[in-house]
Amino acid sequence: MSKPVVNFITGNANKLLEVRAILEPAGIEVRNQALDLPEVQGTVEDVTTEKCRAAAAAVGGPVLVEDTCLCFDALNGLPGPYIKWFMQSIGHVGLNNLLAAYDDKSAQAVATFGFCKGPGQEVLLFQGRTHGKIVPPRGPTTFGWDPCFEYEGQTYAEMDKVEKNKISHRFKALEKLRAWIEGGGIKE
Repeated sequence: MSKPVVNFITGNANKLLEVRAILEPAGIEVRNQALDLPEVQGTVEDVTTEKCRAAAAAVGGPVLVEDTCLCFDALNGLPGPYIKWFMQSIGHVGLNNLLAAYDDKSAQAVATFGFCKGPGQEVLLFQGRTHGKIVPPRGPTTFGWDPCFEYEGQTYAEMDKVEKNKISHRFKALEKLRAWIEGGGIKE
């Protein structure tokens, strides 16, 4: 039996490393293509679904895409799917400043993967959430908002990569994808 293969559409080298570190030990080959895809406004599910449809049309075949959110409970889920733009605009310090007036610093890291078999096909979503809190940045600043998201006393940036990949929002979503693939999902 041949090894299952996914074509992960991302230009983010850190995301690609994490996805490979989580899926490849399960026997799933992760290929990669970087495409500039439009990001619509809406819920994380809307954003991921539309990104997946656009990628499947551009590639002309099966694709896997991901959208990551950072949802502040005090702000009713914002910045949510717009975290990339918030990071580019206000950075780690600005993220903390958004919550300065609130006692509630709780947040959810959310990863939503979309898989589509090709143009015009249904988009399947696999979502994982990790509950934590927003803190002043600690640890290396090499991967997005990881220095500001604390889970059980450590920020994602302070964690060993292997340990992070056992508890992260991305891991939880990819576990659902892996189970679907192992159940014959890609071959259906």
